[in-house]
Amino acid sequence: MGNTKYTYAVARIRALEVSLFSDAVIGQLMACRTAEEALRLVREKGWGDPSGSGDMDSVLKREEEKTWEVIRDVAPDMRVFDVLSLPKLYHNLKAAVKEVCTEKRTPGIFYDDCEIPGEEMLRIIESREFSRLPGSMGRVAEEALETLLHTRDGQLCDVLIDRAALEAIFEAGKRSGESVIEDYADTTVAIADIKIAVRSRKTGKSADFMRSAMAECGSINREQLIRAALAGEEEIARYLEGTSYAGGADALRESPSVFERWCDNRMTETMKAQKYETFSVGPLLAYLLARQNEIKTVRIILTGKQNGFPDDALRERIREMYV
Repeated sequence: MGNTKYTYAVARIRALEVSLFSDAVIGQLMACRTAEEALRLVREKGWGDPSGSGDMDSVLKREEEKTWEVIRDVAPDMRVFDVLSLPKLYHNLKAAVKEVCTEKRTPGIFYDDCEIPGEEMLRIIESREFSRLPGSMGRVAEEALETLLHTRDGQLCDVLIDRAALEAIFEAGKRSGESVIEDYADTTVAIADIKIAVRSRKTGKSADFMRSAMAECGSINREQLIRAALAGEEEIARYLEGTSYAGGADALRESPSVFERWCDNRMTETMKAQKYETFSVGPLLAYLLARQNEIKTVRIILTGKQNGFPDDALRERIREMYV
């Protein structure tokens, strides 16, 4: 891999990192009395489209689009970012399967900025042209559609597709040939598995259910995690203490939302080292994740203020910033 391939891209990203929200800006947002006031503040910072609709969803959606526009503009090779667009692709699959089964049409449920946009995905599922889907996605699509048509069990259909998405992310990480992307993919799958273990424990799900929902990855042992979940929440925390997710054990003992925040913060921490790279895809990935983290945090604050959540409840959910 030529060392200069990423130099220009990284220089562009460096210039953009300056406008990422700092903890101070997040503090300002928290200090706003209403959701309208907070939304006005982010729009003054250039969020959304000046001419576009000013409601929360369209402002946040536009920011997500802008982020990808930047990456597409600067990245010498978009394939290494497959790992980040896969969740959208599998979301479209899930939504299309449900639309076809219920024969209802819900506007605005698809993503269009991924390999197979919503309408195209819907046509593929309707006409059962599963071979048009990439990799093993066709097999999963067929199974999910059959399952939903025969059982009408939406949760089972979700589990099938979510697991397939995790497996695809893990594979894409390995395929990327970039250690930072591989680490990101592995961590994403591990954290999803841990969350499944915690939820399954709470809802009394069986080992078989967990096995069908979790994907294999490198940094945790699926069977040991399942055994821990069957034994109790404290056992999950104890299992984590022996892995690279040890810090999550105490967060988990505190509350599920503190644990979710710990997961996101851990990803941010992992990425901070990429700031000092110059000749790799690392800084681009780090910027993309920092932007997603920032958008998620702003959404938490705006939604919280709309619903009148107390500041303490919001603080428990707020993510650490990259800058």
